[in-house]
Amino acid sequence: MSSKEAAPRRRNPRGQGQVLKAELVEAAARLLATLERPETLTLRQVAREVGVAPASIYGHFPDLGALVQHVLRLRYDELAAVMRTAADGAEGPLADLVARCAAYVHWGVDHPGQYRTLFGGGMPAELVPTNTHGAGEELLGSVVASMAGARQDQPEHRDRRGPEQDWQAGLLLWTALHGLVALYNAHGNMPWPDLTDLIAQTLALHTGRPVDEIVELARTANRPA
Repeated sequence: MSSKEAAPRRRNPRGQGQVLKAELVEAAARLLATLERPETLTLRQVAREVGVAPASIYGHFPDLGALVQHVLRLRYDELAAVMRTAADGAEGPLADLVARCAAYVHWGVDHPGQYRTLFGGGMPAELVPTNTHGAGEELLGSVVASMAGARQDQPEHRDRRGPEQDWQAGLLLWTALHGLVALYNAHGNMPWPDLTDLIAQTLALHTGRPVDEIVELARTANRPA
């Protein structure tokens, strides 16, 4: 049901205010993922989507920024959990890295609206302060740690290893993965090669490991639900 068609919402029984809060969060998340310009989202739109008066929102969120930031944190937690689950049981640092990165890319491609909500930009700073995105630090941290482990047995990297170098290597890999997801989502009608092969080739470039080894790991990695 679209926001224009949303029917008036039946009042929750006393003591079930959390139900309304969950519905507001779900509606805001849905609008952020589907609006052509998510930065234009308003509390009135969210209220209309749920079927309540805008004033009803203030009992749960003080303003639109608080609601949007709540949605962002939930999305970051969701993606982080998907990556952790994919890496569960991975045998070795390289398998861990491949599983996490494959899960990241597949989640982004399977959930383009949600991915855009996190990484699409465009939200004004007064609505979404930069520190809100600090919730995504776990994503980068997991990639940095896995990347460092996957490179540790390569002689050419041993003398140059250190926290700063590891962080930069992980950041560059994450940048490449983000570019892959963003371009794939924006131009899905192009004759793209197999997505798993693209992930493997990207990881091979950044780890110095053979493509065939990474392809095998990527094909056996857990796909996010």
